[in-house]
Amino acid sequence: MKSADTEYRVLVIDDNPDIHEDFRKVLCQERYASSQLEAMENTIFGAPPENPNKQRRFQVDSAHQGHEGLAKLYHALQEGEPYAMAFVDVRMPPGWDGIEVIPRLWVADPNLPIVLCTAYSDYTWEEIFAKLGNTDHLFILKKPWERIELLQLAHTLAERYRRRSG
Repeated sequence: MKSADTEYRVLVIDDNPDIHEDFRKVLCQERYASSQLEAMENTIFGAPPENPNKQRRFQVDSAHQGHEGLAKLYHALQEGEPYAMAFVDVRMPPGWDGIEVIPRLWVADPNLPIVLCTAYSDYTWEEIFAKLGNTDHLFILKKPWERIELLQLAHTLAERYRRRSG
């Protein structure tokens, strides 16, 4: 079973490089800053007991188009290091949009939780539902998202992944 210290792999598929940096700032930066301090504290005081409420650790992998994201997903599965979740943008010209790539991601990994991120209303809920179906593996996150929304989704989906792969 994975512990709270496990690093969960996250795939971000978005055509905007700044968005990838935003994901890293929220999901990775605090971990790196605190890990050095934690290492020093552990050296001086010894390792603390396992804290089940400890924040999860994330590794963010980037893809700037849908086909690149699909290739990264297949590669991760072949390596035996699957993604715990994916964050997928709706608009990614000139390639597949998020609605087009998500079914392909689910062919590769039917249990992959996907957060569909959008700042636009290109698709109504009914259109998304018609194209992607009724699933508990799809979540919607409106841009601009709040830090707390992203952290809550990532931690919840990491816990789901831990239980599923445990």
